[in-house]
Amino acid sequence: MKKILLPVLVIISIFTMATYSPKLSQGLKGKARFPQEFVQGEVVKVVREDLMKDPVVAGKFRGSQTLEVRILEGKYKNEEFIVYNSLGALHNVYADIGLKAVFTVKEEGAKPTVWLYNLKRDRSIYLLGAIFIGAVVLLGKMKGVKSLLALAFTGSVIIYVLLPLLFKGVDPISTSILLSSIIIVISFLLIGGYDRKTYSAIIGTICGITIAGLISFSFGKIMKLSGLNLSEGQQLLYITRDFRLQIEGLLFVSILIASLGAVMDVAMSISSAVNEIYQHKNNLTGKELFKSAMEIGKDIVGTMINTLILAFAGGSLPLMMMIWGYGMVYQQFINIPAIAIEIVNALAGSIGIIATVPVTAVVSILLIKRKGEEY
Repeated sequence: MKKILLPVLVIISIFTMATYSPKLSQGLKGKARFPQEFVQGEVVKVVREDLMKDPVVAGKFRGSQTLEVRILEGKYKNEEFIVYNSLGALHNVYADIGLKAVFTVKEEGAKPTVWLYNLKRDRSIYLLGAIFIGAVVLLGKMKGVKSLLALAFTGSVIIYVLLPLLFKGVDPISTSILLSSIIIVISFLLIGGYDRKTYSAIIGTICGITIAGLISFSFGKIMKLSGLNLSEGQQLLYITRDFRLQIEGLLFVSILIASLGAVMDVAMSISSAVNEIYQHKNNLTGKELFKSAMEIGKDIVGTMINTLILAFAGGSLPLMMMIWGYGMVYQQFINIPAIAIEIVNALAGSIGIIATVPVTAVVSILLIKRKGEEY
């Protein structure tokens, strides 16, 4: 009964969050910063163009185009407009006849102004998402379906609960710990089931991410770093005046979310390993079990730390290339806030992973030895 009840409750909670959160959080939103309509349109004709090959990026052009465009949806559906399309270093969308793209329509005076906003990429995203879902279900069968359900629940909590609460001005630290704990409990129960192996993994993960987040927050305070130093963090200044957003705590929230998956993986691996060892050799003492768990943990920690740090390094690749390209000296680049944040996040997340191993091992052993029962 539990196996069916929990997935049903999770599905209901996802639909409830998706239905009621937008309504409840409507009052939290400020005025629209971009009062134009984003609609799909098609290039009917290229009236004229003045282009040259981009001197830096192969296959790109610089210059301008004058286009005849038909709007395919919205208030101005099937109406045609003359659109000026500028191709520069930042906005560079080359248009040809038959191109379907996203256009902005802004009403200014008697006639609206239309601008080529961006290429239409949503269909490719949907296709890639379908391939991902198919691969997970094909390989994981029912466990794969439960994993996808856990992923959907995680995304729903972040989008429909965490973000509105942050904009409402709640304390980001306590809120993110609470919501992360709920995500951890639901995800592990969905995937692992109701047993002590799952319970020890839950406790280990909550401890691990809390340690990672607190270290990140503490060293952020010491180095005077805040959410403003995060990528796009300064853009929040433009909307903060309309909300009670506590930007200082966003650094804690970011490391909590970023390290959550890796810490969950480590906790379940250690919990499963301790369980498996005890099932095959149940005469081992708690000290011997702990020693074995720590030996296994060495290999797991090594690969997971590498994974976490490489993930942060991948996200910082353009920044690292800028440092190398401009020939910055060590004393110059090591004190850049963006670099400091990436280092703090990577190291704090890694410490969280390391702490997860002994915590999960101890909890697993305590649950195993409790009243002499096995898993």
